[in-house]
Amino acid sequence: MINSLGIKKSPKETKVVVAMSGGVDSSVVAGMMKNEGYNITGITLKLYNDTKGPQNGRQCCAGQDILDAKRVSEQLNIKHEILYYQKKFKTEVIDTFIDSYVAGETPIPCVQCNQTVKFRDLFKYAKDLGADALVTGHYVSRKKTNGKAEMYRAIDVTRDQSYFLFNTSQEQLEYLRFPLGNIEKKETRLMASKLKLNVAEKPDSQDICFVPNGDYSSVIKKFRPSSFKEGDILDINGKILGKHEGVINFTIGQRKGIGIAKKEPLYVIKIDADKGTITVGPKEFLKVDNLILKNLNILGSKEDFNNDICVKVRSTGKLLKARIHLKNNEDVAKIEIINGEPGISPGQACVFYQKDSVGDKVLGGGWISKTFNKNYPHS
Repeated sequence: MINSLGIKKSPKETKVVVAMSGGVDSSVVAGMMKNEGYNITGITLKLYNDTKGPQNGRQCCAGQDILDAKRVSEQLNIKHEILYYQKKFKTEVIDTFIDSYVAGETPIPCVQCNQTVKFRDLFKYAKDLGADALVTGHYVSRKKTNGKAEMYRAIDVTRDQSYFLFNTSQEQLEYLRFPLGNIEKKETRLMASKLKLNVAEKPDSQDICFVPNGDYSSVIKKFRPSSFKEGDILDINGKILGKHEGVINFTIGQRKGIGIAKKEPLYVIKIDADKGTITVGPKEFLKVDNLILKNLNILGSKEDFNNDICVKVRSTGKLLKARIHLKNNEDVAKIEIINGEPGISPGQACVFYQKDSVGDKVLGGGWISKTFNKNYPHS
């Protein structure tokens, strides 16, 4: 028989690891697997030390979340383990985040987290346990086509998390399962209530887990206080308009908090970390037409890129029509955004999508290393 996870075993004979963050989504997934009769081990990752952090923030992987995951496991009567990955997380996620910000980029630590401690280290641990699959509460769809696992945007596009999972390898995708990819969030909440889970009404995590209240600069000040260096604020012609207290206080597209009084609104359009300068200008100078990507992860075939492609340059952004030019080494690409898009920054991810009869298939993506604006050739 083939079970609901696509594995040729009965559920009882199928050993699965469920990644349990303590939130409603992963808790419902654990409940689904339990109700279907799978042999489950729930695993929660402790990723950072939060004893001095806020206890009421809408974050993930905090102390309360670990306690919630443990309680759900007890309620469902499933095995539960906690893996202590603080050192790995500090080195590969927090330090990378800080390095990127100090370099004048806009990092996405959730992608790094999925790529490292979750889909690499937890993946390996699940394999070592002899599990047949690693099951998560991500909103992303996984389909099998001609024996190959493929990733698609979730049915509920308002919750879709495929942008954060673009760096998933083919080997990982074959092993992973995403039961929530074909249902809407409101249905997940309803299932949590039916299962009488204590997290049924728990708010979704909003903040980056190690960034309390979205205050990035406080994290950098804690770990890298030397990064706060005064520099010049320039206009698009290079004229000095004022001083700032550190490039880490700014992101591309920022309007508030620049500290320059002008009649027309000014936006941060360039950050030069080497020179310690930020350049500000009118909104039209934010529009990006071309990107250079590095460190590509390609999930689709080369033929896919000959067809109509869309890209996403921020997690909550829309799909943008684009042309993708892969370089010979397939680790670098040039992207032409047909209608342009404002506020794109180095350090962000650019994810490739192609629409087919099933939905929006993820073809991979890469990290933005450089942006170009035809209105501002010095970008």
